[in-house]
Amino acid sequence: MDLFTLFQQTLETTLPVFAMVFIGLGLRKIGWIDDMFVHTASALVFKATLPTLVFLSIIKADLSTSLNPGLLIFYLFATLASFALAWLWARWRVAHEDRGVYVQGAFRGNCGIVGLALAANLYGDFGLSAGSVLLGVVILSYNALSVIVLAAYQSGQSPEWRSILRDILRNPLILSVFAAIPVAWLNLKLPEWILTSGDYFASLTLPLALLCIGATVSFRALRTDSSTAFSSALMKMVVLPVLCTGAAWVAGFTGAELGLLFLFFASPTAAASFVMAKALGGNDRLAANIIAITTLMASVTITLGVFILKSAGVI
Repeated sequence: MDLFTLFQQTLETTLPVFAMVFIGLGLRKIGWIDDMFVHTASALVFKATLPTLVFLSIIKADLSTSLNPGLLIFYLFATLASFALAWLWARWRVAHEDRGVYVQGAFRGNCGIVGLALAANLYGDFGLSAGSVLLGVVILSYNALSVIVLAAYQSGQSPEWRSILRDILRNPLILSVFAAIPVAWLNLKLPEWILTSGDYFASLTLPLALLCIGATVSFRALRTDSSTAFSSALMKMVVLPVLCTGAAWVAGFTGAELGLLFLFFASPTAAASFVMAKALGGNDRLAANIIAITTLMASVTITLGVFILKSAGVI
């Protein structure tokens, strides 16, 4: 297969996802969707349609292939290493009051939407099921580490660990993973009409979520704190994905597993980072900048990353 054909195939994987993001940006610009729509749709996705998608993808999967303890453990340690590297860099190059927001923006990816959507496009049912299981590790580690680094630099508010732990354990995505694994493991069969209705409902997830991501991108926010935000975005979209994906390849991951890891490592900064920065008294404007820049960068960096890995024959 020549490189041009391979690049076309790569675009067919990534463009549908990012096209929806830019459609959301355009619809917000012309006023067809507004803050109320984004708030309602985001809540629907987070509380209902995405957990349904995760549940169904796991119960339909072959857990012998999608539940890989080695992959989960590697992702956890790679996340910890990314977190430590971003923090070390921030201590050297970033103003004290912005370090927590910088670090969170540099390591916390939007795996639940962008990563999962790209995994589904590239690997179908395996991408959905294995990615859904991996989300359990993502949610637990990202939330805990974000609170640690934000609390270390923000004197305005102190985190209530019991409340945070309770929120994590009540997270609809965590609950859907916990509910789905025993159903899949015991090979329990749900009525066909429930599965069909669930598929209809779950199919709302990715289009709605991607539209909302696009609608929340603000070019106005990019006018301030640009150098710090671009530095965090470069760390998130280029440095850490290269290092972590390279480490995964050295550790023996290839094919769909390596591709899934790359897509999760290379996902743009999660929108939830803005909410957490604001809640803990951080620089929420900087957090918004990082989200906007990484979301815009992702269409280029992820497409190039997939193309390079495919060209090398490792995914």
